[in-house]
Amino acid sequence: MQNWKKLGLIYENDGKRPWAVSHAMLPNVEHLGGGEFRVYYCPRDEKSRSRPACFDFHMDNPPHTYNHSADPLLDLGPPGSFDSAAVMPTCIIPINGKRHMFFNGWHLGKEVPFYGFTGIAEETKDGNFRKLSAHPNALSYSQTDPYSTFSPFVMQEGDNWHMWYMSMLRWEEDGTHFYHIKYAQSDDGLNWTPTDKVCIDFAGPEEYAIARPVVLKDGDIYKMWFSSRALNGIETYRIRYAESRDGLNWERMDHLVGLDVSAEGWDSEMIEYPYVFDYEGKRYMLYNGNHYGATGIGMAVLEDS
Repeated sequence: MQNWKKLGLIYENDGKRPWAVSHAMLPNVEHLGGGEFRVYYCPRDEKSRSRPACFDFHMDNPPHTYNHSADPLLDLGPPGSFDSAAVMPTCIIPINGKRHMFFNGWHLGKEVPFYGFTGIAEETKDGNFRKLSAHPNALSYSQTDPYSTFSPFVMQEGDNWHMWYMSMLRWEEDGTHFYHIKYAQSDDGLNWTPTDKVCIDFAGPEEYAIARPVVLKDGDIYKMWFSSRALNGIETYRIRYAESRDGLNWERMDHLVGLDVSAEGWDSEMIEYPYVFDYEGKRYMLYNGNHYGATGIGMAVLEDS
């Protein structure tokens, strides 16, 4: 059993920026060096449209955050584009010595509420990012993914590049959306081939919305944290866990997570979108709580069992 100790909120959106009036969804972490880290996340404007933002914090004092984005790191695409309704960063990784942002591009639908696909942006000299393409240049429609593809996590191992991402399976008439986690591969981190390999599937017929993977490797074992809804009669999001020896075939071990909702407060209704990282021999997790990140970003540390 993993023994996660909650350290509390480290960031709550103050609502003072017109493009970021609420939420701090989907935290992902970049180590800047020493005890300094950067957190990329998704705020929302008054129309619930997301644009990427970031802040920095120091591990000596995690509640103290600084270098908050005054402007979005990327803007929405034009009307009709794949990212006209939201641009949401899900993974920051260096490629050819330069930061690259993998992001969800969302556009709204009529028959179903939304569609999502994956784009790539690269860092510019001013610290912002620019999209490498006006179309979803990482993952889009394909024979293996006929609906939506989004929320990738990318890992490089030597000359091999791995991606675990969410693939939409179907919508139901009541708006319930079913997606699970699949695998894609690349030789350069920029050009991706989906394999149609399902890595994390539903644990039961009631489970849906298997969301946002993050993967670490301990020795020969790949470890994945993700989220889902409606398992064991619990409708709201909870954090799940799985292990693999090859990154392709995974065994779900949800009983080992060791982190659940609090009795009251900002994460008392749901916990979701974990991002797990290591620092100085300890393992940490950033995650969201109630209302899909509306209440902010919290931190937990893994203690010895």
